[in-house]
Amino acid sequence: MKNKRRRMINNIIMFIIAVLVTVVMVVPFLWMLGASFKLRSEIFTVPIQWIPKTFHLDNYYEVLHEINFPVYFWNTAKITISITLLQVLTCSMAAYAFSKLKWPGRDLVFLLYLGTMMIPWHAIMIPQFIIIQRLGLYDNHLSLILTGAFSVFGVFVLRQNMVSIPDSICEAAKIDGCSPFGIYARIILPLTKNGILTLVVLTFNTVWNDYMGPMIYLDSDAKRTIQLGLATFKRQYDANYGAIMAGTVISLIPVVVIYMIAQRYIVDGIAYSGVKG
Repeated sequence: MKNKRRRMINNIIMFIIAVLVTVVMVVPFLWMLGASFKLRSEIFTVPIQWIPKTFHLDNYYEVLHEINFPVYFWNTAKITISITLLQVLTCSMAAYAFSKLKWPGRDLVFLLYLGTMMIPWHAIMIPQFIIIQRLGLYDNHLSLILTGAFSVFGVFVLRQNMVSIPDSICEAAKIDGCSPFGIYARIILPLTKNGILTLVVLTFNTVWNDYMGPMIYLDSDAKRTIQLGLATFKRQYDANYGAIMAGTVISLIPVVVIYMIAQRYIVDGIAYSGVKG
């Protein structure tokens, strides 16, 4: 009875904590969503009016027509999709080489490769910028795409997923005459679907919301991403919070859609990778 009571108390405490964390995370989003449909005079009313009496679409019209928001959205989508696809390709091939191909020094190279995760990005920011500038890629989307095409964490996640696949499957495929690339494409990738979708969601979310990279490598207005566009919009229209909230809501739509599609694969992908939260 004591164990049951203790377990019940622990479950109640965990439930209360989960509810509090959920409220803290959801309330700002609800306020942002409501503010995007309000007039300027209605946004900071006290007490907070969560649901507007009248839904105004003027903020969304202003965002879509008075600044280059469609251009920012397209630039962000192009960069994000390109980096996500490249990371899936490069990380899956590297993970396959580190998990299923046998070659001298494989595990040592993998450990050294993981060691690069210990180097903070700020330490290589300036050398990387100099290289990009000398290659003539400054103010070019290729600067972000090339620097974001590889991910140590992505290789680690996919390798851990691939390690869980029995080697006997690969051996059987070799006996049937399947080439190493054929094993990678026809066997390993389908069996690593959860890990790949986890990498897709994490990469898409990170690149889509990235501010520092575009700020360093992009200069012209026609090349800017959503995050830079919203920052500029805020400086130019610092009193128009309704339009700022409308732009933020629109920018969140792709991330929410991607997460809703792949959410049921994320837990399995993280669990098979051995990453614990």
